[in-house]
Order: sequence, then structure tokens, then C-alpha cells
Amino acid sequence: MRKLAAFSIPFVGLKPGKHEFEYQLNKEFFEDFEYEEFNSVNLKVDLLFDKTPTMMELNFHAEGVVNVNCDLTNEPYDQPINGDLRLVVKFGDEFNDDNEEILILPHGEYQINVAQYIYELVVLSVPLKRIHPGVADGSLESEVLKKLEELSPKEAKDIDENENGEDIDPRWNKLKNLLNDK
Repeated sequence: MRKLAAFSIPFVGLKPGKHEFEYQLNKEFFEDFEYEEFNSVNLKVDLLFDKTPTMMELNFHAEGVVNVNCDLTNEPYDQPINGDLRLVVKFGDEFNDDNEEILILPHGEYQINVAQYIYELVVLSVPLKRIHPGVADGSLESEVLKKLEELSPKEAKDIDENENGEDIDPRWNKLKNLLNDK
């Protein structure tokens, strides 16, 4: 967690007003949280930090791509990420993060670490069902899809029709012969 010290903002020394911070994220950031769903990461997070005498407002914006595996084919692909998070920081008697939009820090605090909020923003910006764009438009070429198509059941070509014009599977005709052979 020592690597995450770069995400600590010492707000005591900041003048009231707006301040901008920028973070470039890679896979190592998520490994620090023991999150290994991403194959690779290329994200930029912009943080607009607005400090007033009684509170602080943090507006996060994450943009970039994460390489994940498709849930259907397990093929890796780049999933675009575009997410926002707003966090209001107030001061009180004790630490309280029960509300997801308001964080209460004790009066003696002098810094805030935003790594957890950035992590949650990115992870929650990834869709629950990750589907390769090539699956939707049919352009995906993969060994898994070729093997599935090869092993899929073939259409029955030897289908007869009964008197009503309905298709009959030829295996049923063999069973009917058992009734006639008595």
C-alpha cells in the first residue's frame, strides 16, 4: 500500500479554491488492491478538488481502456471506460463513510487518500456482462468459436413428412416399424 501514497492529497496546505490533479493508472494500481480481472490498463483520472473553509468537493473523471476477457468467448478485448464520481468531504467528530456521496473526516485530519475512490470508480464503470464487440456484429474470428461451430449439432437432412405436411424425424419411423412387426 506504500505505492498508493501518491494518491494522498495534503489538503491542509492548499488554498481555498479549485485545484486539479491528474493520475495515470496502469495494471499495477489494481494489483495493489488484489484485483486481477484486467489484462492491461491505460486510464487517465482527472480530479477537480474544490476546497472551501468548511468542506471539500471532489469530482473524479476516469477515461481510457481496460483490456478484459469476454464473458462468452474468453477472448481479450479493450473495453472503453468513461466514468464520473462526485464526493463531498466534511469534517466531524469521527470518521464516517456510510454514505457513498459524503465522507466525514475527523477534525484533526490533514490529508485524504483518493486511491480507494478511484479504484471503485473504475471497477464500477466496467459493464457487468463483458461481451467482445466482434460477437455482436459477427466479425470475431477465434479458435473457440470455430470449435463450437464444428461441434454444434448438424441439421437433420433426412426429414420425412407425414400426411399433415409436418416434418418427421427418420428415427421415429424405425420405432413405428416395431409396432407393425407384431
